[in-house]
Amino acid sequence: MTYQELINRIVQLQEEGLELFNAGKSVLGKNILATHVGDYNGTQILIQGGIHAREYITSLLLVEMARNLHNNDLVHNGGIYFVFLVNPDGAEIALDGIDSVDCEITRNYLIMANNGSTDFSKYKANINLVDLNTNFDAQWGGGSQNVFCPAPENFVGFYPNSEREVQSLINFTLRTRPLLTISYHSKGNIIYYGFDGESNENIARDQSIGEALSESTGYPLVFTENSTGGYKDWCINTLKIPAYTIEVGDDSLPHPIGEEYLPEIYARNKNVPLIALEKANEYAKEIDFTLPNVQNRSNGKNNGLYERGYLARLQSAYERRGSYRRGNR
Repeated sequence: MTYQELINRIVQLQEEGLELFNAGKSVLGKNILATHVGDYNGTQILIQGGIHAREYITSLLLVEMARNLHNNDLVHNGGIYFVFLVNPDGAEIALDGIDSVDCEITRNYLIMANNGSTDFSKYKANINLVDLNTNFDAQWGGGSQNVFCPAPENFVGFYPNSEREVQSLINFTLRTRPLLTISYHSKGNIIYYGFDGESNENIARDQSIGEALSESTGYPLVFTENSTGGYKDWCINTLKIPAYTIEVGDDSLPHPIGEEYLPEIYARNKNVPLIALEKANEYAKEIDFTLPNVQNRSNGKNNGLYERGYLARLQSAYERRGSYRRGNR
């Protein structure tokens, strides 16, 4: 599969009546494509894939999920956002190779960080050599496998939330306010839940929901340990909502997992979105979507002004950091 073929598979959903929109932009300005199924009123959940470059099988999985749910009108009491490919720059490198990078300086930099190899089929990072799923501000840099120098995988970035893709997913999540999120990865056939510092009440809630997902997929449910800085972690730590990482594909499979395994993966995961939405509805009264840095909310309600203020402060911080890194003080 080529990168363009992957994008075509996502875009073709429009021919089946699904509306595509941008959840944000990548470092190189590529659109991060998303869609929504169900009703915009009521409980919302968010499912994202392709945050690691070589794990484009998860993007294909989300395409199949969105297609099936749209055609069969199965979504009730809310809606589901699908963010198909959070890391399009990295996916292009993994699928099309290093020659897909136009800038010679960037190509040489990437090859050097890749131990001199031009084989990027197992590449995980974005164009900046940052592992996006370690870059979120959730005990950033505290994972057991984190590295602190640019690398094809596990580099946390120079500061939390530094990457444009991470900023995009954060902002999209704040705008859509899901009560539950799922991050699809490969591989391992396992579901991770919970995060260090989460309250006992929320851990019990998250475990209960996770057990339903585990029963449907047949994947064991495991509490997260020694892993930080992921999107799931940020959702739990910052927003106080249930969030899960689902690793698809047997551990014995080589990276990247090929499309020939998609039917089996889809069969095990096809009911996950509906179960997640159903459980989010069941627990909706216990889930308080907490906006970062928002104070003095009256009875948990928010008119949007505080959120916009937070986003403005966030953007200002990004711009200041960007100016500092460029030497424009």
